[in-house]
Amino acid sequence: MTLSGAIIALLCALIVLVAGLRARQAVRHDPHGRRGSAPGTGYHVIDACYHSGGGGGGHSAQYRVPRDPQEYARLFIPKDRKT
Repeated sequence: MTLSGAIIALLCALIVLVAGLRARQAVRHDPHGRRGSAPGTGYHVIDACYHSGGGGGGHSAQYRVPRDPQEYARLFIPKDRKT
């Protein structure tokens, strides 16, 4: 490896190291670190809209996700599962 190749490899490794340390710091010091939502009754309504721009079409949909963790987990059980 030449000297210029070694310098490039060292700089690339340094960039990856700094990015990794910054990501770790951001995760640890997030002031809104709580993820998810509090369990409860009812549903979260998620609006998903996609527009391709121009005169072309797009897609718009609403999804209802249960707030109850057990009800949410039951959505992933196949309907033909024997109990």
